[in-house]
Amino acid sequence: MGKIIAIANQKGGVGKTTTSVNLAASLGVLEKKVLLIDADPQANASSGLGIDVESIEYGTYQVLEHTIAAKEAIVKTNSPNVDIIPAHIDLVAIEIELVDKLEREYMLKKSLASIKNDYDYILIDCAPSLGLITLNSLVAADSVIIPIQCEYFALEGLGKLLNTIKSVQNIHNSELEIEGLLLTMFDSRLRLSNQVVDEVRKHFSSMVFDTIIRRNTRLGEAPSYGESIIAYDATSKGAINYLNLAQELLKKNS
Repeated sequence: MGKIIAIANQKGGVGKTTTSVNLAASLGVLEKKVLLIDADPQANASSGLGIDVESIEYGTYQVLEHTIAAKEAIVKTNSPNVDIIPAHIDLVAIEIELVDKLEREYMLKKSLASIKNDYDYILIDCAPSLGLITLNSLVAADSVIIPIQCEYFALEGLGKLLNTIKSVQNIHNSELEIEGLLLTMFDSRLRLSNQVVDEVRKHFSSMVFDTIIRRNTRLGEAPSYGESIIAYDATSKGAINYLNLAQELLKKNS
């Protein structure tokens, strides 16, 4: 049975999409069947895997609206063993359209029920907000990965996200677990980066992944070529970090 993992943090620019795309590609290279769901209206996960966002006929919007089955929205990517349900800017309207629907928080969960067993892992790239799309993602998920940037305001807003996760556990999804906190954009030369790592490990100990994603130029370049870091430069630090993360995730779930 497949595992659904949401990658969430309402703070922007912490590496959610970078993690979603590259963790999916790394799991694919390790011969796991992966579906990536782009649940962010910016659609960066879709373009980051070479999908022409403008030509999308069906995507996350239609899946959430229940106008089509999830299977019909799946698109193959160039990454081995990785499929995607892409997003489009029209996804921004779904928050308004779902507002008066019954059980609006369960729309994604219901849609994914029919395909959950077709994949080893389903990753959801969440938008940088705690709105209805992210809530749907957390209700549908078995666990959540929280990327945390190794910078000054790293822990700001984390309490709010953890409270949201707690209320989702209490009201909608008692099975939801925290898969782990992932430290991203780490620069070993900066004292601040090291301090953030120490703080996060001190406060959250076993919840933090051993793997740290280091700041890496190649990671930033890869999306402009519509490729994961694995396809763009498999020998880079970024690729090695994400492969290590994928192996750590597999070990944790074995």
